[in-house]
Amino acid sequence: MEHVTAVVIGAGHAGLAASHFLTAASVDHLVLERGEVANSWRRERWESLRLLTPNWQTGLPGLAYDGDDPDGYLTAGETADFIARFAKVSGAPVRTGVEVTSVRRADDGYTLETNQGPMRARAVVIASGACNLPVVPGLAGGVPEGVAQRTPFDYRDPDALPEGGVLVVGGSATGVQLAAEIARSGRPVTLSTGEHVRLPRVYRGKDVLWWMDASGVWDQRHDEVDDLVRARRLPSPQLVGTPERTTLDLNALSALGVELVGRLAAIRDGHALFSGGLRNVCSLADLKLDRLLDGFDAWAAQTGHEAAPPERFAPTAVPSPSRLKLDLRSGEIRSIVWATGFRPDYSWLDVPVIDEKGRLRHEGGILEAPGLYALALPVLRRRKSTFIHGIEPDAREVVAHLVADLAVRP
Repeated sequence: MEHVTAVVIGAGHAGLAASHFLTAASVDHLVLERGEVANSWRRERWESLRLLTPNWQTGLPGLAYDGDDPDGYLTAGETADFIARFAKVSGAPVRTGVEVTSVRRADDGYTLETNQGPMRARAVVIASGACNLPVVPGLAGGVPEGVAQRTPFDYRDPDALPEGGVLVVGGSATGVQLAAEIARSGRPVTLSTGEHVRLPRVYRGKDVLWWMDASGVWDQRHDEVDDLVRARRLPSPQLVGTPERTTLDLNALSALGVELVGRLAAIRDGHALFSGGLRNVCSLADLKLDRLLDGFDAWAAQTGHEAAPPERFAPTAVPSPSRLKLDLRSGEIRSIVWATGFRPDYSWLDVPVIDEKGRLRHEGGILEAPGLYALALPVLRRRKSTFIHGIEPDAREVVAHLVADLAVRP
């Protein structure tokens, strides 16, 4: 059986960042990847997807974006190429095509079963990501047989959908992006949304994520967040990366002809039933947006930062009344796209560190089991933990804990 001090599971940006710091600490290790480097960016993204963060924010330890479009947004393919470049320049010891089927405790660490045979490691870093599987609610079972169902994993472009109306369920970044793209293809689109995070693409002349970064919002640590459980469950903000730096909120979707309805509450007898609380959730999103912008303005005033004058955005225009029922058998809706989130897959993890919701129990990426760590989960150590540019400080701190733990463990 092969023995190694540490194993990193996943060769995306998080696993490779962990490898970088393990190498710097002279810890012998392997990075195991079931597919190829940056596999999810190459195999599990729709064709038009771009990063939400501008290119100038794209960076990994020792490797910054050096292209000629700092204010643009990388495509999925460009993102995969950037991560693969990092793997090469960092000399990460990656083994591709290795699927981990089991991780379980052993006397001196962990035994890993893989499709290439077993191995033993004193420490394991789980960097397989938080978006391994799409979340599809159980009520999807009530959808009539004639209506096609897709998730962001099997959606590629509008042409792959049947002709006719589309119901997009979910108002996060994924939901609004797919709703806009499908509407532009000429198909009638209905968007069902519950709680969401509204953001403008540009505020006071700068990308809104510049403000998040400069004002320190993204650097807020997990142990400084009032309601950490809630923060880790927030949907991704309604943003899209385009050359024009356009805002994609519910008002923009309405202008494209997308019909807005409330949260999908049930499917009964072939009818989709929607919550009547659309106005309330939109008002709450508008209120939170204004509070965030107030914080940016206060920071600019305190630091003397010069920018365009403060601005506020029109409240979300909610249809009155919004539709509460949709007959899925009438032919009006030919397909449903479930943009209802993602979840990690820990079916291979045979260590009791998973809660009843299927999430890892951890404190800043340090799991309850000695020598077991995680990276790239929502608000793992900071609010920016899941973003590419946010992995460096998290990986540095998690690996520092791993190295210190190895030094004192027998």
